Formats: sequence, structure tokens, C-alpha cells
Amino acid sequence: MHVRTLTGGLAAACLVTLSLTGGTAAAASPGPAAAPLAARVLTYDAAGAAEFKAAVDRGAAIWNASVDSVELRPVASGQRANIRVLADNGWPRALPTTLGNGTVYIGRQAVDQGYDTIRISSHELGHILGLPDRKPGPCSSLMSGSSAGTACTNPYPNAAEKAEVEGNFGGALAARAPSARAELILD
Repeated sequence: MHVRTLTGGLAAACLVTLSLTGGTAAAASPGPAAAPLAARVLTYDAAGAAEFKAAVDRGAAIWNASVDSVELRPVASGQRANIRVLADNGWPRALPTTLGNGTVYIGRQAVDQGYDTIRISSHELGHILGLPDRKPGPCSSLMSGSSAGTACTNPYPNAAEKAEVEGNFGGALAARAPSARAELILD
């Protein structure tokens, strides 16, 4: 008896929520899967990346090939970018402001010490995509960063890093309609 009441109450709550948010209820039935959500497009401005521009473009391309829920594109002329990329003489770093937004510095200090520019670019873009450093770590972990050593040139995220970015940008929700809360966070 309690199970039916609880189930009925939950169903009613779902219908009220749907009506308040403008959603519609659909009967659960086997049928075609919902279309995946489009990738969230983030633009980047590498005009200030100096000699590292090609490495930044390659790092963005690596992320584009690795995940479905987000796409990094060069900013169009006259538009404001989500991500600004600058070259400087310090250590590489990313200063995310919010998920998908911030500034990346491709520091010459690490390059001068022998670290790979494409790995640096992919790693720092990973921070903007919501990934933390994971030090110490093996070369197979992009977010292990400098702890993998200068011999490590792997610019590719591993499966766990890809999954985390997919989750950060709603990839786990690809088969479902976005909730009102998800739209507020991602827009």
C-alpha cells in the first residue's frame, strides 16, 4: 500500500514539475532513442599565444576529437571568446573563471625546460574544461602535467579524463532532455 502511494505521489510531483517548467510528460514506451544534445561550443582566442598558436590549435583539436559534449572553436573576428590564450615567460597555468571560461597562459619557462607545447596546451585547456591537476601521475594521464617529466609528450586525455569532461558538459545527459537546472548552469 505504501509503495503505491509513494509511487503515485512521485508521479504527481513529476507532472507538477513538468507543468511548472513547461515540459510535457511522455509515456515510457520502447521507441527511438532521443537525439543526442548538441555539443556546447566554446570559443578561444589564441591571438596572444605568439609562437604557441599552432600548439593551442592542436590542443583544441585533440579535445574536439576526444569528447562529444563540448567543442572548442577559434573565436570569430569581432566576437568575445570564452577562453583567452596568452604566451608569457612564467610557468603554464589556467585561470578558469567559470566552467568553460577563463585564461590560459602557455609559459615559456616550461617550454625552455623541455616540456612539450602541445601537451601543455591540451593540459591547460583541460583545466578550463573543469579538470584538476592529478600529480604525481603517469604520462598516460594528461592532467598529471609536469609530474610525468619532460620525456612525456602525450597530449591526449585518458578515458577517465574524457568521461569527466563529458559529465561536466552534460554528456551523460545526451539521451535525455536537459533539465531547467542544467540549462541555467550551462548557458
